[in-house]
Amino acid sequence: MKVFVTGTDTDVGKTLVSCVLTAFLEATYWKPVQAGIDPTTDRQSLADWCPPERLLPERFCLKAPMSPNQAARREDRVLRLSDFQLPDVKGPLIVEGAGGLMVPLNQEHMIVDLIGHLGLPALLVARSGLGTLNHTLLSLAELRRRDIPCVGLVLVGPEHPDNVADLRHFGQVPVLGRIPLRVPFWGPADLPELKSLLDLSPVTDLG
Repeated sequence: MKVFVTGTDTDVGKTLVSCVLTAFLEATYWKPVQAGIDPTTDRQSLADWCPPERLLPERFCLKAPMSPNQAARREDRVLRLSDFQLPDVKGPLIVEGAGGLMVPLNQEHMIVDLIGHLGLPALLVARSGLGTLNHTLLSLAELRRRDIPCVGLVLVGPEHPDNVADLRHFGQVPVLGRIPLRVPFWGPADLPELKSLLDLSPVTDLG
């Protein structure tokens, strides 16, 4: 079972969802491109959620918190699709993207191209509140246009039943659940509660 966790935006909740999936499925985690390392990388954020041997190093770790294309340019580097190959691991693999689908990877390709290059289905993370319909439905339309399967949506934020209904109707994908924002933020001890908020059967059914 392998899935690419992407989002409608930056800081939408991809890493939290990746934490839950990695811990629940006892999966290996890989972030192909990290852009921004202060205060921590996303891989380091998972350190409390799973053993270190299941946290693979990034293919590229860039300093600036920008799109991969811009961050790489600051370091006089160029990212190519051919630089990325799926790691050979046993068991489930969770791959987390950088930013949203249409974030540039280089001057020719975007994150959505990387998903297609790796040949993975996508799981889309989106905000639950105002503004999510446009962002989420556009993202789903782009995945569909490129024949990239989407196993479902995970929403992050306050309860909004009307948005859930519209996303199911217009998006034609399963809504796997909603994770509310809270203080203090979610941690590994909350995994049982987080699991209860999500229906991950479309992910586990990938085999």
